[in-house]
Amino acid sequence: MSAAPFTINPTLSAIAVAYHNGQMIADAVLPRTTPVGTKTFKYTVFPKGEAFTVPNTMVGRRGRPNVVEFGGSQTEATAQDYGLEDEIPQDDIDQAEAARALAPELATPQAHATEMITNLIELDREVRVAGIVFNPATYGAANKVQLAGATQFSNVASTPVGQISDALDGMLMRPNTGIFGAKTWSKLRRHPEIVSAVLGNDGTKGIVTRQQFAELFELEEVLVGEGFVNTAKRGQAEVFARCWGNHAAFIHRNKTANQSKGVTFGMTVPYGTRVAGDWPDRDIGLRGGMKVRVGETVKELITAPDLGFLFQDAVS
Repeated sequence: MSAAPFTINPTLSAIAVAYHNGQMIADAVLPRTTPVGTKTFKYTVFPKGEAFTVPNTMVGRRGRPNVVEFGGSQTEATAQDYGLEDEIPQDDIDQAEAARALAPELATPQAHATEMITNLIELDREVRVAGIVFNPATYGAANKVQLAGATQFSNVASTPVGQISDALDGMLMRPNTGIFGAKTWSKLRRHPEIVSAVLGNDGTKGIVTRQQFAELFELEEVLVGEGFVNTAKRGQAEVFARCWGNHAAFIHRNKTANQSKGVTFGMTVPYGTRVAGDWPDRDIGLRGGMKVRVGETVKELITAPDLGFLFQDAVS
């Protein structure tokens, strides 16, 4: 990266990179690729017909094999900066240093601020990714269905085994990852038809695990968005909602794909790595203080929307 007035603090950057909120699934849904060297980059979109059109492969005794050519269109995208700052009065830093003299294991205010800011940056990314993956506009008309009434998985009259199986079987590349909002997963894993299919009983008792559900539908992984976000404006009473709504998506995820190779539903392209730093600010309180900044530069991409299927309003 080029030089900038913002000086990176290696210690705080290490905290920001290592910190991980266990409830977040954005990095699993849209995996990060190897960082790019420029904020504006190109990625390749592969035509789906190439992988399914069979050329003449017969070769005569003295003939030459037919030549095939693989193409792809390049699209330009720009990674976006996301960051936050915290202001720490010098009094807080001094008091913390006095406490650390007696208990060295205590974190510095700068380290604590770095963790808290990183948590908010991860939460913001979680909301962004959920907004993309659970957005009906992301999918083609044949790759989504809005459930209502008896078809919703929260209704015992629904038939989720058939509904999900038919959706997965109708796709060019079978999805290998299921993504659920917490309420959707809670209802679906107790649905009598799912319980009966997995446990072999009448479906009135029992609950299935993520692994059992994955095996039933031949998935590699089941991801459940459990995180909460406060949707109220600053200063108002908190209103908590799930980051991932009452929907379900099934995608084909290729963890090795990047902006130049591999076919996958989506990915996240980072520019550099997450950074953090601090610097003195004399305008904080009477004695000045320190500002702490944490940020990252990323771009979430949906590179093959045909490789995903959305059940909108999967539960009521």
